[in-house]
Amino acid sequence: MSARPNTAVETAAAADSAAPVESADPCCAAPLPVLGQDVTVPLVTGGEVTYAALDYAASAPALQRVWDDVAAYAPYYGSVHRGAGYLSQLSTDLFENSRATVAEFLDCRPGDQVVFTRSTTDSLNLLAQVVPAGCEVFVFETEHHASLLPWRDAHVTYLDAPRTPQQAVETLERALADRDPHGPALVCVTGASNVTGELWPVRELAAAAHAHGARIVLDAAQLAPHHPVSVRELDVDWVAFSGHKLYAPFGSGVLAGRADWLQDSEPYLAGGGASRKVARRADGGVDVEWHTTSARHEAGSPNVIGVYSIASACKALTEAGFDSLVARERHLIAKVREGLAEVPEVRVLSLFGDDAPRVGVISFVVEGWNSSHFAAALSAEYGIGVRDGLFCAHPLVRTLLGSDPQDPGECGAPEAAPGERSLNAIRVSFGAGTPDEHVERFVGAVKELVRDGAQWKYRTEDGRCVPDRG
Repeated sequence: MSARPNTAVETAAAADSAAPVESADPCCAAPLPVLGQDVTVPLVTGGEVTYAALDYAASAPALQRVWDDVAAYAPYYGSVHRGAGYLSQLSTDLFENSRATVAEFLDCRPGDQVVFTRSTTDSLNLLAQVVPAGCEVFVFETEHHASLLPWRDAHVTYLDAPRTPQQAVETLERALADRDPHGPALVCVTGASNVTGELWPVRELAAAAHAHGARIVLDAAQLAPHHPVSVRELDVDWVAFSGHKLYAPFGSGVLAGRADWLQDSEPYLAGGGASRKVARRADGGVDVEWHTTSARHEAGSPNVIGVYSIASACKALTEAGFDSLVARERHLIAKVREGLAEVPEVRVLSLFGDDAPRVGVISFVVEGWNSSHFAAALSAEYGIGVRDGLFCAHPLVRTLLGSDPQDPGECGAPEAAPGERSLNAIRVSFGAGTPDEHVERFVGAVKELVRDGAQWKYRTEDGRCVPDRG
């Protein structure tokens, strides 16, 4: 990049508003500045309150640093790879430099490819398309639907939910031992559960996969925003994650890892950018030579701003220091878990037990409450945004709730009136931008709602519990 736009971007990245406040104690460090920290929302009971965004596991707010970087680049925006003009060349450099930044963030190996996609779901669907014919895929029932569902053309073995990390490894080893050792196989596993927040034994699962001749892809959507992810140290073959959970907006994602399956397959999308040469044949058809680089699976005009926002977020988290971020998050997790433990009616959902290491994602149910009703009251009466439902992980939540795996349910709240039992849960999630006050207000609101009940009347509308303003 030339000096002018690079200086603008670097100036934005170094702005005081984008840097955390220094603290000798990482647990007491200030949260990273994010967009929306001063947004106020109305309460049904009257007045307004600063919004407490506690739904990071769905989409984290954008870091101020990311927004500033994007704003600094926006005047120089141009289409990449195909233009002779200055802005196009500059944008191409920025796009490819972003690829290098992501590869460094993930500690990729020499020869690994970084492919930019729309999301984690898109990344795993891309990988599902390139697996060799006859590939066996092994997936725990505890996975997000993005990991459970893409493998339409493969033979899939769904593994029962383990109750300890060691049981997860043993379950996988038994399943792999029974497979045809001569055919291709792939294991798909999460790094951190989007329901319980619990960390999975990724390195041990990777070792088990490789010992049986299988490959492994890591769904890092919930892990990458909270912990460092090293492809090399974890020894995974691929890793997938989303920008919108990594404090970067604009609908972008990443699939990074081994190049061979990616190069040996047909492009994910056919079109410009994926092709090197296209020529007519005498019979009227066309011959196509596809790229062997990441471009093979990036047909069309890419989301340059989305890609740059991911790279900016990677830099911001790295510079903030994961040691400090992890320590502060553990401080917030302890606040929430200790507060919820004081309410006998609350049951926190867990696979591996209370002592299992986790990220800032906690799901729970409240005795006597429909979860949609409880979440609606948190929003309408306290200005607190959480999520309720089955979190696009239906088999896992049903297992944790002890319901029949065949029971119906939706990603949102099922049709249940306030007070009725529902087959869903409440999820609170937080991260690098969460102030202590938000989790303290949440804990206080939970205690008040359980003790005093809701102050407002609610009704069911389109499957969701909403305030009755009638």
